[in-house]
Amino acid sequence: MARLEVTVPFRTFILKVANRCNIDCDYCFVFNSKDQAARHLPARMGLDAARAAARRVGEHVMAHGLRAVHVVLHGGEPLLAGVRHMAGLLGAVREGIPASTEVHFELQTNGTLLSDAWLDLFERYGVVVGVSLDGPPAANDRHRLTHHGRSSAAATIRGIELLRSRPHLFAGLLAVVDLANDPVEVHDYLASFEPPVIDFGFPHGTHDDPPHRNDPSVPEYGLWMSQVHDAWLDRPDHQHSVRMLEDIVALSSGVRSSVETLGLAPPTSVVIESDGSIEGVDTLRSVGEGASLLGFDVFNHSLDTALHHPKLLHRQQEGTAALAQQCRSCPLVAVCGGGYLPHRFSTDRGYRNPSVYCADLAYLIQHVQGSLQRHGWALGTTASAAP
Repeated sequence: MARLEVTVPFRTFILKVANRCNIDCDYCFVFNSKDQAARHLPARMGLDAARAAARRVGEHVMAHGLRAVHVVLHGGEPLLAGVRHMAGLLGAVREGIPASTEVHFELQTNGTLLSDAWLDLFERYGVVVGVSLDGPPAANDRHRLTHHGRSSAAATIRGIELLRSRPHLFAGLLAVVDLANDPVEVHDYLASFEPPVIDFGFPHGTHDDPPHRNDPSVPEYGLWMSQVHDAWLDRPDHQHSVRMLEDIVALSSGVRSSVETLGLAPPTSVVIESDGSIEGVDTLRSVGEGASLLGFDVFNHSLDTALHHPKLLHRQQEGTAALAQQCRSCPLVAVCGGGYLPHRFSTDRGYRNPSVYCADLAYLIQHVQGSLQRHGWALGTTASAAP
């Protein structure tokens, strides 16, 4: 019997409003990975590209009856677009999407350029702001230095403190895990800024170019995040969530998550570059030159066309069939989902590999599930496959 083709519409639209950055993070998948395409794209998105993108989002909204969408302003460093130009971009996007559809604007920044003028603009359009910070200054500056090799921490902290003066605009903090940093110290330092969310991510790596480990036989990243988990639970005065851990809790409890890094739900985000080109998963730049490209753009192609591109369609319709055999038979697959797509890649087998973080995810998931069971939570059926 032929498989019934059912596609899930995009609900998150990531606009690369700037393709330059004022700091030089050594792990950056945009500028310091195998794919250097961003360096040749327009430094900022033009109003024509923004209007075309908004028109395509509007078409998508109408075709799928979407009541709300997320528009994420990203880069590079999006604040390099400038306040006046960003105001034009926000206006163009809002005007191009039907007024009956709620638009949730979000922006991810390194925080160094935040000012009252920026926050005034964000107030006008309801833009919530996430800031990237890897921990205390010494931890942050292991990887997040300026182009002149100087610390970026003080400028980022100043931006966070300014943002905290308008807490309704503060979306949270994003941190990349570094095994050289103390996980409890990093967690507690980030928590001291009272963010609503702390979002930890593993550094991008593939089987061809695996992440750094001190001892490859030990699930060091899983151990690191497990210590974060315990610190998070042990401090009841903290009110923030830790996204990776809450996703594991939700998935372990049978909730079908929509995050791309965990679980088996189809992806619902799409990237629109500063020149209007459409990409599926931009972090695939860490895999190789052109891995993220679809060959479409908002001037000539609808988002439904992108939705049915083979690079995206197989992830929507194949479920566990798109995973490695080892993953399909694993009892944790409904929680880890085989791991994040870029982290599965090898030249020999494409994406049909377990994640380079397979052992880490297994350790962390089991640690979180053990904690849930000790607290009397009933776990869902973690071995169930997506249809």
